[in-house]
Amino acid sequence: MALLPQVGRRTVEALLDRHAKKLAEHSLVLIHGQYAAGSATTFTSEVGERTRRVTVRDESSVLGILAAWHSHRDEAAPGDLLVVTTGVEDDQLGWDLRGHAVHRRTLTVEKAEIVTQRFGATGLDVRMYREDWLLQALVDAEPAGRGWPRTAGVLTRDAALRTLVVERLGLDHPDISPHATAEAAVDADVLLAWSRTPAGPRRFAELGDAERAELKKWLGEVAGPAVPVLLALAEIGRGHDAMALGLLGAALRDPAADPDVALAVGGLFGKAGPRRGEIGAFTDAVEGTLLRWIGEAAGSLDVRHRVFAVLQRADELARDAGLTAGLHGSRFLLSSFAAQLAAVVEGADRSPAHGEAALAELTGHALAGLLADRVRVAEMAVRLARWLRQGPPAATSVAAGVRDHAAEWGWADRALAVLWAGDPGGDPAVAQSLRDLYEHGRVQRERLDEQFARHLAGWAANATAQQPGGCLVLENVLDTVVRPLTAGGPPLVIVLDGMSSAVAAQLGEEAEREGWQEIVPRPDEGGRRTRLAAVSMLPSITRTSRASLLSGTATQGGQSTEASGFAAFWKKRRKDAVLFHKASIGGDAGRFLAQELTSALASDGVVGVVLNTIDDALDSGQQGQRTTWSLGDITYLRELLAAARSYARPVVLVADHGHVIDRGRGRVIPAEDGGGSARWRPDTDAGDGEVVLSGPRVLEGGGTITAAWHEDIRYAARRAGYHGGASLAEITVPVLVLLPSKELAPRDWEPLPREQAAPSWWKATTTAPVDVPEPRPESGTPPARRPAKPTPRQSEELFATDDVVMPEAAPEAPPAPTTLGERVVAGEVYEAQKEYVRKAPEGKVVAAVIDALAAAGGTMSPAALAAAISATGRVRRNIEGFVATVQRLLNVEGYPVLGFVDAGHAVKLDVALLRDQFLADEARAGSSRKGTS
Repeated sequence: MALLPQVGRRTVEALLDRHAKKLAEHSLVLIHGQYAAGSATTFTSEVGERTRRVTVRDESSVLGILAAWHSHRDEAAPGDLLVVTTGVEDDQLGWDLRGHAVHRRTLTVEKAEIVTQRFGATGLDVRMYREDWLLQALVDAEPAGRGWPRTAGVLTRDAALRTLVVERLGLDHPDISPHATAEAAVDADVLLAWSRTPAGPRRFAELGDAERAELKKWLGEVAGPAVPVLLALAEIGRGHDAMALGLLGAALRDPAADPDVALAVGGLFGKAGPRRGEIGAFTDAVEGTLLRWIGEAAGSLDVRHRVFAVLQRADELARDAGLTAGLHGSRFLLSSFAAQLAAVVEGADRSPAHGEAALAELTGHALAGLLADRVRVAEMAVRLARWLRQGPPAATSVAAGVRDHAAEWGWADRALAVLWAGDPGGDPAVAQSLRDLYEHGRVQRERLDEQFARHLAGWAANATAQQPGGCLVLENVLDTVVRPLTAGGPPLVIVLDGMSSAVAAQLGEEAEREGWQEIVPRPDEGGRRTRLAAVSMLPSITRTSRASLLSGTATQGGQSTEASGFAAFWKKRRKDAVLFHKASIGGDAGRFLAQELTSALASDGVVGVVLNTIDDALDSGQQGQRTTWSLGDITYLRELLAAARSYARPVVLVADHGHVIDRGRGRVIPAEDGGGSARWRPDTDAGDGEVVLSGPRVLEGGGTITAAWHEDIRYAARRAGYHGGASLAEITVPVLVLLPSKELAPRDWEPLPREQAAPSWWKATTTAPVDVPEPRPESGTPPARRPAKPTPRQSEELFATDDVVMPEAAPEAPPAPTTLGERVVAGEVYEAQKEYVRKAPEGKVVAAVIDALAAAGGTMSPAALAAAISATGRVRRNIEGFVATVQRLLNVEGYPVLGFVDAGHAVKLDVALLRDQFLADEARAGSSRKGTS
């Protein structure tokens, strides 16, 4: 006897729906087949437009069928249906029984017809008739309730398989795909995301052998060679680890990989047993998907958790298999990131060159963007190493010390703060190297503080606002810095209580990125443009320094003294002015800023605002990220800047004093009479790390105090930070003049782009030895991607310069181009590009642009680029338009050699692409020389 076809619930429902009209008159359905074991025998189903209760009985004899029918007729409610699956032939059943059945006969299951009907198709792909497994799967897998998506026309095999895969594997889950079943993507990216769902891989493993094999084959064809490896892992219960295993497969990329490594990786894949090439394809797919997730992780905490779950599992598997050391070159593992970070810090401790080389590797790691705080530690280590390599600097005077601290040493303090805080990842391998490098920098900074303190003692004895000894003193800031700005518009003076030079460096960078332009007075002939810095009052505390700053004269007092002094200073200069302190800044319901403050900003008067966020943090410690300050970290600052921009106000960000951070190793020296504060005392017996200060600008202690210059000394209870001492970080008062528009700049003031504000050692060393190419042979190959040269204009010479062979010793021959920019503009490709640009800039100007960007690491602000161009004797007022013109010269065939980035706040040059487009001959000549050497 032949085996009966298996009939499942979905088949029964499909047949009932197909014969819905007949079932209005009949309640018995006979089906040729055997009801699948485990399927529900009683259920409700939509039959036509009615919901009917269905009972299924599997009977192998006539008597069994008769008994089932009589029982149903006696007990069932009106409208209920009886379905009997059987192998009994029709001729064995009497007419009286068959007369109650639909069509008076046993129905045969035609899967192709059922599939056609359930999809609403006009027909099936002819190949599907030969694939019983597919037809059966489509009948069995039909989703309850919504059914299969309707198809217009013929149902193709690929469409059927795609729909089946989405349903069987659950690819339409919102965590995987936001689309409906018919639109859900079926590719490696989606399937890798599916592998991370709790039940996804298990759903595939529970399918029948034939269906799994066929789906794996089809998915390999449409989704790539990585998918069969993924599904093979799902079959053996390793689907959830598939992405982690894929990352470890990177160990096999190296053809010279240790055989033990290859064996260990193969062992991790277990019975899935993919070949080495298949593992390589799988690894590529995993890394591609992970890169996309990493890009999305910045804006989604859920995606970030998903990424780290894969990374942590990969490291667990690598550790258990002994593969961690062999994967230090991986671009994706957390362990490899930590190893590369350690290499940067250790390399920087040896030399800047070693640190820079290792840093280039680290910044190429796929996790660099996701672990930016840890990359920052590496960058600061290399920067500090560059500063230390320059040799010990010296503080030669108070004026030079304050100037150099704002321009150089405050940036070193910024790096030291990051190194002291350590690696946020807590890697013990990095901690000791960071501490060693920090101590080297700390020794050099202490030497500078000691030198500065000695000069400060001599300077303070006679320094006044009228005789400042070459310094900008704090009480002169309003008159010297702020008053000239009133010619362009009423300024907004924002006092950031306690802002150090290290903090100012960070805020200045961010302000420029947000469209503000910092300006400084034009330096003397041959001088360098640097950020403005003043000398605080003595001691460097709020009571003396802030009152003196805002009153324009040496004084001390609280908020009332500051407010009246500020108004009086500007009244003498025929200006209205108002000062706002903490309690009067915030607005009421619905207003971020107080109405009085907003009205003042809209007026023609000078406005001052005191923000205490930084100074408050010295009491209890900075919240959140401990080593960085941003505009958003300082309450009200970003909103005040936005208001100033809308009213076209120049802005002056100025401190009243700086601060030092508590490093946990301070020495407490109590004052004899209990006076003073955290960093000064009213005594005259200076010990180690202290200095006696006396003079007209010393407003406490009767004109004489002892102040600490060593950052570890304090005279009060421990806090997060201190001020009042004689160190450079406390005495130096950074002053940032920011303009929303360059038209507001006073006469003889110039832009200070962030590239010039930062010291040279802060930026990466990018200058490479100039390689002058050998003379090209006359039969040289033309450059790659060179655009077709238009017909020469009649005004051009008959022979191009390159066509004229000059005697080698001709005295009038121009010198060979040496810089990158000179070589580009001297080349044939550049000459051809000029034909397409009307009124192209001079070659030396374009060369200057290229060389300036290359020296800056490829990126500069527009203001810095304008300054570089001005060195050629050509001033560009519309720098944006000029860059657009140079883009047309350099962006051959649309390749993005030059362009704006960072929302237009920076210009970027792709140096590698520039060489490829314009200096292809050099590259070929270099490679040929290597081949012959």
